[in-house]
Amino acid sequence: MTLGLIWTIILRFAIQDITIEELSARDGLLLWCQRKTAPYNNVNVQNFHTSWKDGLAFCALIHRHRPDLLDYDKLNKGDPIHNLNLAFDVAEKHLDIPRMLDAEDLVYNQRPDEKSVMTYVSCFYHAFRGAQQAETAANRICRVLKVNQDNEQLMEEYERLASDLLAWIRRWMPWLSNRTTDNTLAGVQKNNRPAFLPTEGHLVKDINGAWNGLENSEKGFEEWLLSEMMRLERLEHLAEKFRRKCAMHEEWAAGKEEMLQSPDWRRAGLYQLKALRKRHEAFESDLGAHQDRVEQIAAIARELNTLRYHDIGTVNSRCQRICDQWDRLGVLAQTRRGQLEEAERLAERIDQLHLDFAKRAAPFNNWLDGAREDLADMVIVHEMTEIHSLIAAHDKFKATLGDADHEFIGIAQLEQEIIRLIDQHGLDRELLNNPYTDLSGAEVRRKWQDVQQSVPRRDQQLQQELSRQQNNERLRHAFAEKANAVGPWLESQLEQVVQIGLGGRGSLEQAIKRLQEIFNQAHTYKPNLDELERINQEMQENFVFENRQARYSMESLRVGWESLITSINRTINECENQILTRDSKGIKEEQLNEYRASFNHFDKGRHGLDSEELKSCLISVGYNIRPGRDGDMELQRILSLVDPNRTGRVPFDAFLDFMTRETADSDTAEQIIESFRVLAAGKPFITADELRRELPGDQAEYCLARMPPFKGAGGAPGSYDYTSFSHSLYGHTDL
Repeated sequence: MTLGLIWTIILRFAIQDITIEELSARDGLLLWCQRKTAPYNNVNVQNFHTSWKDGLAFCALIHRHRPDLLDYDKLNKGDPIHNLNLAFDVAEKHLDIPRMLDAEDLVYNQRPDEKSVMTYVSCFYHAFRGAQQAETAANRICRVLKVNQDNEQLMEEYERLASDLLAWIRRWMPWLSNRTTDNTLAGVQKNNRPAFLPTEGHLVKDINGAWNGLENSEKGFEEWLLSEMMRLERLEHLAEKFRRKCAMHEEWAAGKEEMLQSPDWRRAGLYQLKALRKRHEAFESDLGAHQDRVEQIAAIARELNTLRYHDIGTVNSRCQRICDQWDRLGVLAQTRRGQLEEAERLAERIDQLHLDFAKRAAPFNNWLDGAREDLADMVIVHEMTEIHSLIAAHDKFKATLGDADHEFIGIAQLEQEIIRLIDQHGLDRELLNNPYTDLSGAEVRRKWQDVQQSVPRRDQQLQQELSRQQNNERLRHAFAEKANAVGPWLESQLEQVVQIGLGGRGSLEQAIKRLQEIFNQAHTYKPNLDELERINQEMQENFVFENRQARYSMESLRVGWESLITSINRTINECENQILTRDSKGIKEEQLNEYRASFNHFDKGRHGLDSEELKSCLISVGYNIRPGRDGDMELQRILSLVDPNRTGRVPFDAFLDFMTRETADSDTAEQIIESFRVLAAGKPFITADELRRELPGDQAEYCLARMPPFKGAGGAPGSYDYTSFSHSLYGHTDL
C-alpha cells in the first residue's frame, strides 16, 4: 500500500503533467525517448525495463542534450555497470537529477521495475524540457529577425525605385507641357489615337219382316265364322312362332359370317390373339347351343306346310336360308380356329423377338445417348491436365466401339427377323411396333451413325483444344515470369516511397530528388508493364482467366503502378509543401522531420490523429499540456485550431501548422520579448555572449548592431535591452 501511495504521488507530480491519462503519458514519454536516442548506435528503446539495462539509453539522452558532459563514442555496450553509473553520476552532478536507481539492480534483474525506470526517465524529460523551450525561443527570434531584415531590404529597394521614377517624371514633364505646332497636318500627326205417309213396301211391317230374316242369317254366319276363326288363329300362332324363332336366330347370326371371315388376327399381337382364340372358343360353344333352335325352325316349317299355310312359300324360303347359313357358320368357325392357332404361334415368335430387341436395345440406346452427349459436349478446359484427361477418356471410349458395333449388328438382325416374319405371313405392319419399348430400329441406327460421325469430329476438337491450351500455357508462363518480377519491383519502389514519406530521408530537397529518380525509373520500367498488358489482352482473348503460376494479377499490377505514381506525386507534393512551410515559417529541417516522425508514430492507421493520439504526439515533441481542467481546456483550444470542422481526425498539415505557429510562427512583440527572456535565463537584459551562443552568427550580429544598451537597474556591463529592441522590430525603422 505504501509503494502504491508513493507511485500515485510520483504519477501525479512527476509524470501526469506530461499528459492526463497514464497510458498517454507512458506512450508520449516512450516516443520522446525513442526520438531523442534514434541517432545513437546500440540503442533501441522499446519499453521501460529491458531497453535500459546496458545504460547506453541513459547516456544517449544526456549526450543528445548536453554533449559536453560525456563522450558517447567511447562507451562500451559490454560494460553496463560503468555506463549506468556514469549516467547516474552525471545526471546527479550536472542536471540535478537524484540517483533513484542502482546499476546492479538493473543489470542483474531479468526485468527491471518498469515504474521505477519510468519515474527516473521522466526526470530527464523535465530537465531537458527547458532546453527545448530555449530552442523554440531561438527559432522564433530568428524567424522574426529574418522577416525584419527582408523588410528592410524591401524598404531600401522601394526608396531607390521611387527616386528613379520621380526623376523620369520630371524629365518628361516639359515635353508634355509644350502645345505649340507648325499649323500643318503633317506636323500635328506627328502627335497620333234448317204427316208423311211412307211409300209402298216401306211401311213399318215391311221393315220388321226384313229385320227377322236378317237376324236368322246372321246367326248361321256367326257359327261359321267362329269355327273358321279358331282354325286360322291356331295356324297364325304357329306362323308367328316360326317368325319369332327365325328372327331370334337371325339376330344372333347377324354379322357372324363377317366376324368369322375377319382378318383381324393379321394385325393382332400375341395377347390380342390369345383373347381372339378364347373368344372363338366361346363362339363355338354358343354355335353348338343354337343348333336346337335351327331344328325347331325346320319342324315348324314342316307343320305349316301340312296345314296349308297361306304364305308357305315365304316360310319355306326363310327356313332354307337359315339352314344354309348354319352350315356355312360351321365351316367358317373351323377355318378360323385353325387361323387363330397358327397366328398365335407366329405371334409368340414375334413377341419373343420384340422382347429380345427391347432387352438389348435399351442399354445400347442408353450407351448411345451418353456417348452422343459426351461427344457433343463443349470442350471447356482451363489447364493442360484437363485436356490430357479428356483425350485419354476419348481414346478409352474409342476402344469400346468394336464391341458396340457387334451389339448394333445383333440388334439390327432381330429387327430384320421381325420384319421378315410379318411380311412373309402377310401380317399388319403395325405389329412392327414393339410393345416393350418405344425405341425403334431406325432410331437406334440413326444414333449409331451419329456416334460414328461424331468420333472424328471429337478427335479434331480435342486436338484443336490441345493446341489452344498449349498456347495458353505459354501465355500463362510468359505472364507469370514477367509479373512475378514486376510485382516485387513495384512493391519495393512503393515501399521506398512510403519510407521517404514517413521520414528518415535526409533533407526535403534530397527526398524530392530521390522521389523524382524513382519516378524516372518507374517510367523507364513502364514497357515491362505494357508488355504484361499485351500478354494479358491475348490471354483475355483466349479466355484464359486463371494463372496459378503468377503471384500477381494484371489488375493488382495496374493498381500497384497507379499507387506508385500517385504516391510519388503525392509525396513530392507533401515535401514541396513542407519546404514552403519550412522556408516561410522559419523552422529547421531537423525539427520538421521530428514532427513528421512523431506524427507517423501515433498515426498508425494513416487516417490522422484522434484527440488522445494528438495529446500523446504533442507530449512526444515537448509541448507541455498541464494536468487537470486547465490541460483539458488547452487541448480543446488546440483541437479548435487543428480540427475546426470537428471531423475527429487531425491531418499532418494541420498539426505542422499548429506546431510552427506555436514555435516559430509567433511574431508579436510580447512573444519575441518572452523568447529573449528564455535565452537570457529570465534576466531583463541579455549579453553579447548569450546572443552569439543561441543565435546564428549573422543574426546575433544584427541584434548587437541595433539593440540598445540596457539602462535598468542590475544590468551587467555590456548588457543589452531586448525589450526595447523587440518593440522596435514592430515599430518604425530609421528608413
